[in-house]
Amino acid sequence: MSQSTDHLPILLIEQNDRIFNDIKSLMAFLAYDTVYLSSVDHLPSAIEGRDYHLVMLGAGFTQAEQQLALESLQAEASRMQVVLLDHSPEQGEAYQQNFSCVIGQLQTPLKHEALNTLLQRAEEFHQTMQPQTTESFKEILAHVPKLGGQSAAIQYVRTMIEQVAKTDASVLILGESGTGKEVVARNIHALSNRCKQHFVPVNCGAIPADLLESELFGHEKGAFTGAIAARQGRFEMAEKGTLFLDEIGDMSLPMQVKLLRVLQERTFERVGSNKSISADVRILAATHRNLEQHIRDGKFREDLFYRINVFPIELPSLKERLDDVPLLLQDQMDKLQQEKRGSVQMTESAMAALSEYSWPGNVRELANLVERLSILYPQGTVDVAQLPAKYLPAKLKSSSAPFNPALMFASDETDEFVNAPVNEDSSAFFQEDATAVAEPVTITEEGLDLKEHLAQMEIQLIQQALEQSSGVVAHAAKLLKMRRTTLVEKLKKYGIKA
Repeated sequence: MSQSTDHLPILLIEQNDRIFNDIKSLMAFLAYDTVYLSSVDHLPSAIEGRDYHLVMLGAGFTQAEQQLALESLQAEASRMQVVLLDHSPEQGEAYQQNFSCVIGQLQTPLKHEALNTLLQRAEEFHQTMQPQTTESFKEILAHVPKLGGQSAAIQYVRTMIEQVAKTDASVLILGESGTGKEVVARNIHALSNRCKQHFVPVNCGAIPADLLESELFGHEKGAFTGAIAARQGRFEMAEKGTLFLDEIGDMSLPMQVKLLRVLQERTFERVGSNKSISADVRILAATHRNLEQHIRDGKFREDLFYRINVFPIELPSLKERLDDVPLLLQDQMDKLQQEKRGSVQMTESAMAALSEYSWPGNVRELANLVERLSILYPQGTVDVAQLPAKYLPAKLKSSSAPFNPALMFASDETDEFVNAPVNEDSSAFFQEDATAVAEPVTITEEGLDLKEHLAQMEIQLIQQALEQSSGVVAHAAKLLKMRRTTLVEKLKKYGIKA
């Protein structure tokens, strides 16, 4: 007698007929139909175009057959979830880490409470995924920063992201500072089955060691001085989502021990509490450190390294893919304009010159340069002559004198330019190409407030000098070829903090 049911059927992949009959009887009692499959060879045709409330995979198959079955089911992870039957805890845990479609394990004979918990979880999954449309995925991806460039190196990174995104494997993202490690992490999350849940980043190097435990695991009221209320940690915020541990190489050894325990046991306690909280969180980690060298130096735990280094992705430095520089420059200029934070363009010769620069600060340095140029030359087009001296190719550095900021400073007493001493070569440079600096600035019909424009340029140049001199006013004054007392007065005038 066929049974009418409101549920999707259960797919049971099992070689033991007795186990099938027992499970079928129990499922019929719970108002579920059961589809039986005794071989994994027919699994692709069994799941093609069909949805199941839950898929149960028995342990009687060979490891190769189980791997093949889980790979087929992983491809359908957005439509169905898998429960392992009679697997060893170690094997089950390994499968859960590598296949996001696996949501739990059961032992036969089935216990009603454990089975019901997984059935309810599958029900919640189907209710959550049902309204999900292709368009909503596009909306999620639209807010994720993209990896710019078309070089072979960056295309390989994109391939690696796509391969690992749909799994729940831990990923270790390696690369120099400024190469875009968080961008990679956000793309992995956006392409994963957890994309509708939170992506929670935490910089392990920026938080003091004695506060990192509370930051990650939360704390109870009164757990320590200043804990005036209970607080969630990053693990709780990232539940069913993704936790991004940036600069994990800077984490202290005692904290590494606590993190390893959480990753192994999938539970944690808030500081000041003995109540265990489950952690269904995917871990993505990143560092610019050489962790293998840190292990040899006794600064990083080897067991934690292997726990987070399931799938490493190494980002190339920008100097290793200079062909991408013009595309990255254009991407940053387009981004500035879209976000209404400024507008600037570059000539092909300027882009060609920047394509010869070594970029020690990588993509972050490139983005900062574009923003700086948009402030100096708003709505303008920057040519080689307007680039800061450090970005010029060697042949141009020898033939062109550097820009002299003193020429742009207005005196506090008058509106005239400061009569700063200029070397002969620099003077000749400005006479021969006097329009180079002024060209990007256009005077509209409403006119131009020259004093305000010059003041803004003065502020930017002072900030650059302070940055290059690490905030030392005396050194910044030397760079700007002015007295220290004069610079101090200008800092007060513009409210700039050294």
